[in-house]
Amino acid sequence: MRKQYRADGLDESELAAAPMEQFGRWFLEAAREGGVFEPNAMVVSTADAEGRPSSRTVLMKAYDERGFVFYTNYGSRKARDLAENPQVSLLFPWHAIARQVIVTGTARRTGRDETAAYFRVRPHGSQLGAWASAQSSVIASRAELDAAYAELAARYPEGEQVPVPPHWGGFRVVPRSVEFWQGRYDRLHDRLRYVALPDGSWRVERLSP
Repeated sequence: MRKQYRADGLDESELAAAPMEQFGRWFLEAAREGGVFEPNAMVVSTADAEGRPSSRTVLMKAYDERGFVFYTNYGSRKARDLAENPQVSLLFPWHAIARQVIVTGTARRTGRDETAAYFRVRPHGSQLGAWASAQSSVIASRAELDAAYAELAARYPEGEQVPVPPHWGGFRVVPRSVEFWQGRYDRLHDRLRYVALPDGSWRVERLSP
């Protein structure tokens, strides 16, 4: 099961000066391509204090020069891992356009004001879901989850403000390296990686495919 990738490559001369600017360019292109489903979906890989890895797909909710932001229950496996080991990897798998972005960096909790501002713009049902689900914990049945949600929906009907859960919030991944992977013919892919330097600037490296 193989597919030849595009002929158009990625050259150092085309890159932005900083990785987040380059990410912005590629993200907008991915968002405009009809074949890329949820271009803000990313695989978040963590490891606990003993080095045991785990991965899951989450939705990036913001990005800027400071890094990439996602939200989760702070009792979830990913959040527990990050409390023990804040080193994290992100992967944006834009298969439809033969591109990937791979990030390594450090995760830090967002402030409560930033978390609350985002929570307020979530759909009402998603706000209730943040309360109803004790993410990553074992439950007896789907009925248990549905009952918890129904109770919350009765307590906070549509149009009534749902309080921000104290156990829920954001993480910002501050990048240490950002690799831009462009699929090419004959598996001779282009891989250009930004690496953070102590003075705040970035070095660009070309990696062999």
